[in-house]
Amino acid sequence: MKVKLSSLAALALFATAAHAQSSVTLYGVIDSGFLYQSTSAATFLPTAKNQGHTYQLKDGGIYSSFWGMKGSEDIGGGYKVNFKLQGTFNSTNGKFGLSDTPGTTAIFNQFATIGASGPFGTFDAGRQIIPMIYAMAETDVRGAQYFGSILTAWLGMNQAAGWTGTSTNAPIGALYDSNALVYTSPKFHGASFALEYAPGGVAGHFQGGTRESAVLKYSNYGLNLSAVYYNGHDTNPFPLTYPAAPAAAATGVDNNRFYYFGAMYTISGWSVSGSYAIGRNPEKSNLVDYEMASGGIGYQFGPRFKVTSGFYYLKDRNHSANHSTEIAIGAEYNLSVRTKAYAQVGYVDNKGTMNQTIIYGAPVAPGVSTTAAMIGLRHNF
Repeated sequence: MKVKLSSLAALALFATAAHAQSSVTLYGVIDSGFLYQSTSAATFLPTAKNQGHTYQLKDGGIYSSFWGMKGSEDIGGGYKVNFKLQGTFNSTNGKFGLSDTPGTTAIFNQFATIGASGPFGTFDAGRQIIPMIYAMAETDVRGAQYFGSILTAWLGMNQAAGWTGTSTNAPIGALYDSNALVYTSPKFHGASFALEYAPGGVAGHFQGGTRESAVLKYSNYGLNLSAVYYNGHDTNPFPLTYPAAPAAAATGVDNNRFYYFGAMYTISGWSVSGSYAIGRNPEKSNLVDYEMASGGIGYQFGPRFKVTSGFYYLKDRNHSANHSTEIAIGAEYNLSVRTKAYAQVGYVDNKGTMNQTIIYGAPVAPGVSTTAAMIGLRHNF
């Protein structure tokens, strides 16, 4: 009888484990390179002074260095419960990345989510890279990399709108959103959509600090199409204890909006992309009204080697003297499955008060031309 009971208990335990299987993965990337830039500035402000050329060891030539852990539990019926914790670090000094609060850092400043997935799609709650960033990356030959891409052009738009670069909470759209609720649909004949809502949590003001976005995508037969709508209410806020804080908390009245349309087509190793976007503040359209356009072409020579190039244009629609043109070319070679070497060069011609950067995190002098070049290694673990 004892043998039978023990066998039944073992079978029950095995059945439970088979029904609710779970996994946890620890992963990360280190990306570091040597950067030369012909101009530099201490801040991202349009009044920053040119401090001259700079040579530096720079983190994030392609994307930032990061580490994280993720896991999922199969709860049956095709449904899973998922979590993801991921944060950036600077490979040159080991420091953690920025959070939404200026002057502070966060361990998991890219992802801190819990959610579920299944036949209905995917739902994630918490801090995360928002859907519009993926939509832009998938319609840019340069893949929204940290060096000369649609990402640096869009950040240039945010800098022109007043973003100081001291937090990841930009005014016109966002790279990351905290308190975000994101639903992503399954694909239907190549089409899918994503919806985001991030409550602001400002007492007495329902819309204060809130953000909403909608993304429509199509991906099939080598063609990627993206359409983005983003609306932020009093974004890029400062805590009241911060020296540069405004006198009042976010009310939801001061809005920033972003519209983006992009396309990329890949055939026989060739990729061609183009996009158009507008970022503006409807409440202050005489101050914040910018236009962004891009084009790109690349070629995959084989499984190991590819070359990409991009052209990115910014324009202040209120002041014609403020505009910016950037070009970037990059080559990547896979040394192994996990390691790649890269070399990149870029040039930006900023006019007026524009200060579009060539690489994320390295300010350039506004109103003048800048050249940058970088070589580096990127390793996945």
